[in-house]
Amino acid sequence: MTLVSSPPPLRERIGGANLRARADALLAHRPRPGWFAAVREALDRPLTSYYLLLGASTLLLTIGLIMVLSASSVYSYRLNDGDSYAVVRRQLLWVLLGLPSAFAVSRMSVRWVRRLAYPAYLFSLALLVLTAFIGVTVNGNQNWLAVGPLSVQPSEVAKLGLVIWAAHVYANKDRRLDSLHSVMVPVVPGMLVAVGLVIVGDDLGTALVLFAILLGMLWVVGAPARFFTLCFSIVGVAALVMASLSSERLTRITTFIDPFKDYQDAGWQPAHGLFALSTGGLFGQGIGASQQKWGDLPEAHTDFIFAVLGEELGLAGTLLVIGLFLTIAFAAVRVARHTADPFVRYATFGVIVWLLGQMIINVGMVLALMPVIGIPLPLVSYGGSALLPSLVALGMLVGFARREPEAARALAARRRGRSSGLAAGRRG
Repeated sequence: MTLVSSPPPLRERIGGANLRARADALLAHRPRPGWFAAVREALDRPLTSYYLLLGASTLLLTIGLIMVLSASSVYSYRLNDGDSYAVVRRQLLWVLLGLPSAFAVSRMSVRWVRRLAYPAYLFSLALLVLTAFIGVTVNGNQNWLAVGPLSVQPSEVAKLGLVIWAAHVYANKDRRLDSLHSVMVPVVPGMLVAVGLVIVGDDLGTALVLFAILLGMLWVVGAPARFFTLCFSIVGVAALVMASLSSERLTRITTFIDPFKDYQDAGWQPAHGLFALSTGGLFGQGIGASQQKWGDLPEAHTDFIFAVLGEELGLAGTLLVIGLFLTIAFAAVRVARHTADPFVRYATFGVIVWLLGQMIINVGMVLALMPVIGIPLPLVSYGGSALLPSLVALGMLVGFARREPEAARALAARRRGRSSGLAAGRRG
């Protein structure tokens, strides 16, 4: 005979249910750690992306001006009859030109930015063609164009023009990007023309950055994986062929892993970059106290400014700069994920691939993890040709962040609140 156990008394069943309900309520309302709750609350605010982009860009620009002043002081003193501030003054002029430009672009509507896509692309190609034929050769690369008393690097302008143009084309084809033909034409041929013109000027580093922008755009629009495998194979072979055609470039590639093997020649610059970083320690020698900038480290205020930064500000300073770049990337990805506009999404990813890719290459060069290919550190290295397009690109991202629906409502509410406060003050 089967014994059936009787159910527990009603009081026990109700009591057990109450205990479980109370336990569940306590777990649900258990306070989270203070820092976690504060971070989560800050990230959930509508203007978070806007402030992260604005704050990180401002800090990087400020650090860049300070480091250009420090890293270029000896070089400037020697070349400008005892004037240690000549280089940083020129950089400051570019900043004064770039900030209003960035502000103007941040206030432009997306429609107006898109109208500039084809003019920007054609203007970039025209500059690259002129550079290929009548450009000025600096450090073995014909990548400069003389414009009156100024010399500009058109390939830096082309990075911004190509990103805007490619984003505009892909936004127009957004519903047809499941077709390989729509993904490839006309963006891939159009950008390869620009890459080819840069290669004509023997600027392998910038050509690799432009190609990285192309691959980043293709990845965002969903190009098949086999295409990337083919691209990496072609780029690898082309880079080796170009390196073999230049003895100096080949030596840099073969010695970057161990720069001390050819210390007196090709390894001199990366070796002294490592010296600078190694003497910086945790918090650095102090601003202005670099020893390597006194002549041992070539291009201390341009391509190798990260080494001087590490020597003067230490590991903390280098991690701060890298963290600021990652902050910009994080905020930009948030903007791209939240937007419903395909142009904003594609343009944002293009700018991030460009700036973050250059940062990775520059830091890799200084750490002797990559060959020295002459890529500056965005917003930090000296050079108006690179600084101005970077500021305009970041201004464009700030504008995208301001136009997020929740951010736009928050800014409008803030403006209404200020107007109400001013009106109340007048009545008072």
